[in-house]
Amino acid sequence: MRNIGTICGKELKAYFASPVAYLLMGLFGLVFGFFFYSAAQFFVNAGVQSQMSGQEQPMSVNEWVIAPLLNNASVVGLFLIPLISMRLFAEEKRSGTIELLMTSPISDWEIILGKWLGAMGMYLCMLAISALDIALLFAWSHPDWRPVATGYLGLILQGGTILAIGTFISTTTKNQIIAGASTFSICLLLWVLSWVSSYNQAGWAQAIAYCSILTHFEPFSRGIVETKDLIFYFSAIFLALFMTSRSLDSLRWRA
Repeated sequence: MRNIGTICGKELKAYFASPVAYLLMGLFGLVFGFFFYSAAQFFVNAGVQSQMSGQEQPMSVNEWVIAPLLNNASVVGLFLIPLISMRLFAEEKRSGTIELLMTSPISDWEIILGKWLGAMGMYLCMLAISALDIALLFAWSHPDWRPVATGYLGLILQGGTILAIGTFISTTTKNQIIAGASTFSICLLLWVLSWVSSYNQAGWAQAIAYCSILTHFEPFSRGIVETKDLIFYFSAIFLALFMTSRSLDSLRWRA
């Protein structure tokens, strides 16, 4: 565990020692802040119109503001998370330090988990920016905290899955741009697989839609935690990290 923690800390320091961390956090905060303002303004306008029409009805902050915000955050993450994972191994290969890393007295799994957890730490820092906006809702209204907690759990699991896929792809190239673009393309494909079930109800179509990371995030955004969704995300993370270990083993043999 100490080796994993050392590598994790090294990765986090590497992010914040360069403009990458601040750029990603700034971009995420800017886009999420715009979504937050738009959702809040739409909620207020809908409430005013309801009062003026004399048909005032209870309006849920969770349903009108928080759920759309969390869904939008997952979309923004699809674009920004590959920028976190693209450097994990590609930079090591480009700079030539991969040989030192592979010959160090550390197991492949310690290296993989340390780098993946470091990337997760960077991602959690991005999510913390969004939590500041959500905190304003609790200061000025009384939303239910449980859907918020489950929504963030879904964002963490979805982000962990994308980062695990990006970690594997980063071992296959020394070019960070290629690693980032490939991760985005694959994760975008996994995102849109859910569309298949909208125009085909056959068994094979349902099976393809089940592999979509969007399909398994939607229950979390509604405050629902289902075992099948947890199993899917944990299985996807393990599979991607296992493929990463096989890729590192292949690098070791070629070296």
